[in-house]
Amino acid sequence: MKGYHFYAMLSRMKYINRWGLMNNTRQENISEHSHQTAILAHCLATIRNKRFNGDVSAERAALLAVFHDATEIITGDMPTPVKYANPEIREVYREIEDKAADDLLRRLPPDLREDYSAVLKQTDDADRELLPLVKAADRFSALIKCIEEIRMGNNEFIMAKESVERSIHEMELPEAEVFFNEFLPSYCLTLDELD
Repeated sequence: MKGYHFYAMLSRMKYINRWGLMNNTRQENISEHSHQTAILAHCLATIRNKRFNGDVSAERAALLAVFHDATEIITGDMPTPVKYANPEIREVYREIEDKAADDLLRRLPPDLREDYSAVLKQTDDADRELLPLVKAADRFSALIKCIEEIRMGNNEFIMAKESVERSIHEMELPEAEVFFNEFLPSYCLTLDELD
């Protein structure tokens, strides 16, 4: 069929489930995850600008977060313990992600590819300051998933929660600590308690 299939491929993010090695009380797909990560990246960038004299684009951070897992449409979601098992696996997976990004980009008209390449591959030097915020947002999204699963009585996520919390603190981002202290506790509350 004639035409460009990039956006139709992106719409398939809803079919790629996360946390494949874990027993989930509720499945989460990469579309949901990317949406939440975008909201959190925007928040972290806004905190940096308002509280730490930053000058970053919260909108660009959100955009990078929307696309941060788009290549998983092609690769699937590789479980974290496998992806980070050793440097060789991580490097090979990075190459696979790069090839998957190229595969997605070829589904765009040539005049749009350069713009989307910078977003999909996240290699633009202008975005370097934003990438740690996107990574922190990605981890907060994982932490929120752990909190939700534990609240549902799923102890499978206890160790994951501890590991993700530790990884966020190890990033040493002041805006992440603000989110951790001021916003994260709300995820432990019921709907009535959020009033």
